[in-house]
Amino acid sequence: MDPLVFNADPGLFGPDEIDDIVTFLSTNGFARVRSVYDSAALVKLQADMELWQSELLAGSLPERHGTVILDDPDAMVDGRAFAHYVTEVTLLSQIADACAHAPVIVETMRRMLGPQAWLLDDDRFGVVYQDARPGISSGYSRIGWHSDWQSGPHLDIWPSVAFTIHLDATSPANGFLRVVPGSHLGGTEGMPPGFEKVPGEIALYCDVGDVLLHDARLWHAAARATDDPPLGVRRHVRGSWHGGARLPAGHGVDDFIKNAKR
Repeated sequence: MDPLVFNADPGLFGPDEIDDIVTFLSTNGFARVRSVYDSAALVKLQADMELWQSELLAGSLPERHGTVILDDPDAMVDGRAFAHYVTEVTLLSQIADACAHAPVIVETMRRMLGPQAWLLDDDRFGVVYQDARPGISSGYSRIGWHSDWQSGPHLDIWPSVAFTIHLDATSPANGFLRVVPGSHLGGTEGMPPGFEKVPGEIALYCDVGDVLLHDARLWHAAARATDDPPLGVRRHVRGSWHGGARLPAGHGVDDFIKNAKR
């Protein structure tokens, strides 16, 4: 019997393969980019995110850097209060801002969204640090089927492409992203309300430092970790670039539509 032959991961590119990234992203709604940052930058980014997470928990940051819409204010981990989200981190962290503006991200966004593409960094949560982990009192461990566009279909900020910088490799142990390739080309009819299996969905696993790009209309959900911390921890920095009109100063999140089950 011939040995099994496994194909390379679909949609995985290097930072110099921008033409291929744009083609795959346009067709499938997602793409992964490897080797964007060196190890020193990733170590610095993780340390900075943990610093601001601790500052938020200590009450040392303005309220704008936390959220009770996406997070549970009563969340507990190991018997202590915990913040799963730090919002608008590029306004706090120079390394986070630099990583969000990596050349491959900027150029891909310009090709996908136009030369006017802009980073949403100072409103509607901005670029966020997310720390997902299971636990009976955890406030963020998974998220159900949704598309980012559904959070504000009335806004003129679209189209949009999101980026996620993975600070932990993803796996069944700590959770992973489920996506339906090509779903960004249609609507939301038939999208399940929770965590149901969707025909055609695939699992996207990422390594430390991988940048996952996805269209704002792509159907996606995040699976819950199957292991306890520390193996069950999934941390990343996530934000979005937009091709539509910028938000007026101080727009806020009062009109944010929380459409995904948790």
